[in-house]
Amino acid sequence: MSLGTVYALVGIAIAVVLSGIGSSRGVGIASEAAAGVITNDPSKFGKLLVLQLLPGTQGLYGLIIGVMVMLNVGVLGGNPLPSDLTGEAIGLGYLAACLPIGLGGMFSAFFQGKVAVSGVNIVAKKPQESSKAIVSASLVELYALLSFITSFLMVINVNKTFGL
Repeated sequence: MSLGTVYALVGIAIAVVLSGIGSSRGVGIASEAAAGVITNDPSKFGKLLVLQLLPGTQGLYGLIIGVMVMLNVGVLGGNPLPSDLTGEAIGLGYLAACLPIGLGGMFSAFFQGKVAVSGVNIVAKKPQESSKAIVSASLVELYALLSFITSFLMVINVNKTFGL
């Protein structure tokens, strides 16, 4: 295994683990808040489910980027990275490409979970306003999408940068 592949694997771990940590934290705090409301009024479960799920998308974005990198560096088939300086540079390029979704996904999921908790409080008091709560939590999703798109564009262009 080349040093470039090791760099790429570190990037994959950053993309998947950090976005997963953020998603699990965000989904967890939203679900804790929703559990209290559902205990008192089980009919609100459907309205609260979306708020609980929204912070989970960042983990999926990180996984997609991780799989894309695995495909490009030969971990899931294909050609492995060369064992020279070019391979190392490519591996560092993939590591850098994984940073936006790793960090952006982690932080946006955490803060989206906090907004979702506020939305749960809205639904607890005024269930007819659930769409406003969902829109508010969805606004944070924009930053997860920006991170995902940045990582996606970087990943698909790493090999092109080095003429491969």
